[in-house]
Amino acid sequence: MDTRAHDVDPRRPDFAVVGELNPDLIVYGLPRELPEEREILATGSTLTLGSSSAIFAHNLALLGNKVTFSSRIGPDVLGEMCRQKLQEAGVDTSHVRRSNSGSNTGITLILPLTETRRILTYPGTMFEMEIGDLDLDYLAAAKHFHLSSLFLHRKLSRDIPGLFREMRRRGLTTSLDTNDDPENKWEGVLEDVLPLVDVLLCTEEELVKIAKVEDAVENVSSKVPLLVVKRGADGASAYGSGLKIDVPSLRVDVKDSVGAGDTFDAGFLHQWVRQAPLDTCVAFGNLAGALSVTRSGGTDAFADLAYRQNFFERHWQQNKLVQ
Repeated sequence: MDTRAHDVDPRRPDFAVVGELNPDLIVYGLPRELPEEREILATGSTLTLGSSSAIFAHNLALLGNKVTFSSRIGPDVLGEMCRQKLQEAGVDTSHVRRSNSGSNTGITLILPLTETRRILTYPGTMFEMEIGDLDLDYLAAAKHFHLSSLFLHRKLSRDIPGLFREMRRRGLTTSLDTNDDPENKWEGVLEDVLPLVDVLLCTEEELVKIAKVEDAVENVSSKVPLLVVKRGADGASAYGSGLKIDVPSLRVDVKDSVGAGDTFDAGFLHQWVRQAPLDTCVAFGNLAGALSVTRSGGTDAFADLAYRQNFFERHWQQNKLVQ
């Protein structure tokens, strides 16, 4: 494991996160096909902290990490709500910038279906964040740098490889979760940034799109030191240094899968920066993701301290692993 960012001043933040910040409006109980000009009744809804980057940062902080978060929001109540949610979790939001462009904070509408979901996003200010919004000294004060939602940072995109290069030059380890590409192109900045990533986290579907070849694992794992593939109910796998590690998922009652992958990232990297064995990192990622899906939204289960502690103690001991 790369140790560049480990065994350093404990007063430094553990993680610097750059990403989008917006709420999720999750509407439950709608049919797969929505007829036009009809009023369709849902069975429930929740407005909660959304965006892959923010869910990751929120849950990572509640695991006991010092986390800084850099983003851009609009001058509206939704952006402030999201900033406060992060702050309540212990995330440093002092470098979340308010836009004066006239754009509002973005919002994502999620319609969970039986075995899948529909996701609609208004990008808002997430498309506007640029390199000038970021304080490189502030970011470099951390031990590890993480970026989520690679393809949603339209204005920042051309500077992302340079950002990763600078963080590595300053001694930080780096990680990336690409998330989906709304244009489904999977090119451009991706090819330039992969050689600068220490840990790439993605789903099976994203892996195939990143590789664009039949043998996706071999193709992508040759480009990054550590590839971590999230397989949902089938657990997760890690590939690095000639090793392959498969860890099955925990069996829990799934309430809502929103944010489960981002929470897996938080659990995995929480252990990885502490130089835990790779199988422990994957297992803890699975544990964190499993907790996430037991309640609505990506952060509700983590925000309940007693519930989180009880879940972790019960399931971590069952797996006979040492945190």
